[in-house]
Amino acid sequence: MTETETPWGRILSSALAGAGLPPIAAQARPIRIGENAIFRLPGIIARVSRQGQARAAQREVDVARWLANSDFPAVRALPVKQPVLVEGRAVSFWEPLPKHSPGSVLDIARLLRELHALPIPDLELGKLDPLVRLPERIADASGHLPEDDLDWLSQRARRLRQEWDHLPAGRPWRVVHGDAWTGNVARCADGSIALMDLERCSLGPPEWDLVSTAIKARTVSWLSLEDYADFVEAYGGGEVSTWSGFELMRDIRELRMTTYFAQHAEKPAMRAEAQLRIDCLRGRRGDRPWPWTPAT
Repeated sequence: MTETETPWGRILSSALAGAGLPPIAAQARPIRIGENAIFRLPGIIARVSRQGQARAAQREVDVARWLANSDFPAVRALPVKQPVLVEGRAVSFWEPLPKHSPGSVLDIARLLRELHALPIPDLELGKLDPLVRLPERIADASGHLPEDDLDWLSQRARRLRQEWDHLPAGRPWRVVHGDAWTGNVARCADGSIALMDLERCSLGPPEWDLVSTAIKARTVSWLSLEDYADFVEAYGGGEVSTWSGFELMRDIRELRMTTYFAQHAEKPAMRAEAQLRIDCLRGRRGDRPWPWTPAT
């Protein structure tokens, strides 16, 4: 069953009932159908995971409650028994944010500085897996991208995983967000900010969160070097690109950014961007920075 054929109404109806919430599934409006399907309902935001992601959804709810108890600015999970498992998908329910726009890189720096300073909670967070779901993404691209390129992506993922097991020492491990970029920060009309999409939170090296912004100034040119310098100053603690583990983290991030498009390569525009990114990784398009187009 494809995402476009998924009976979202039936899933939401069952999940609302399971959480003891009103039967308002008919009023659901999609916000985004991507890694998760996100819907707006009256007074509620619902997140529906891909199949097999129940553990990640439970961790996301647990992390949100921990952050709320820590007075950390992040999205808030509703006080109901959740997530609810329906047809193999985990459904979670959240307080809607006020009107907002994507945050800035300075917002990211400030939120990460505060997040990384929190004491490690007594939660089953698990260790960061930077290559999670890459084999599945590459498999989804089969038939849409050249098999030689897909084989190369698979081999590169295996090699990077081996190198990750020997990651150089860096900052002490903390709770990391895992996917810290401007789209996962909400800047509300009242000036407040909130961290969103907590499903990748885990224990790991803080550098992982910092590299996400560094490559936007170095792998691609989505962020000016001046704005990146402001990010480094706002976070504090020095420039991550001088650390001996930077290139490994950069390479993994670039591979993740490439396979995100590869998994949607049945769509012509996504296929073209995936091929461009593969060509860059394979040395066919010169040195960084590369002319990648951001995901929307």
